[in-house]
Amino acid sequence: MDNDFVFDLDEIMSSINTAEVMSIFFPTFRKSVVIDTRSNVDARPMVKIMPMVASPQERLRSIRRLRPGFPRVHNLTVVPWPRYVDSLVNLGLWERIVRRFQDSGDTEMVRQCENVLSDLIRMEKEEMAAVIRGENYQTIWSARGE
Repeated sequence: MDNDFVFDLDEIMSSINTAEVMSIFFPTFRKSVVIDTRSNVDARPMVKIMPMVASPQERLRSIRRLRPGFPRVHNLTVVPWPRYVDSLVNLGLWERIVRRFQDSGDTEMVRQCENVLSDLIRMEKEEMAAVIRGENYQTIWSARGE
């Protein structure tokens, strides 16, 4: 699964460095990590696992509902990630996300990033176990040709 997807790592790194709002979605287990670096006196930045949505417009609406005290998002960085969650770490992408919060001195957000990463790994493992058990999946071709 990890070798089938070609991407520009430098471009993704650059987006992580500059994006105000970003969504990394994982089609294999239908979840997204939504990262909103904006903050104000009433609300901190946000790193949250959310259900995958059908379009960027739908994601923008969900962010608007979650964070009504912020102006409308005009640029949303969307990164499809069909690889394993661990590859975000191995390629240095997750560290780059965490560093944005470290650089701002927000230790609570760093802790939140660690929790989100642990949850993503757990969700991915649960989905892979469900695949093996055949839960929520149907066989297209059986071994016996039935």
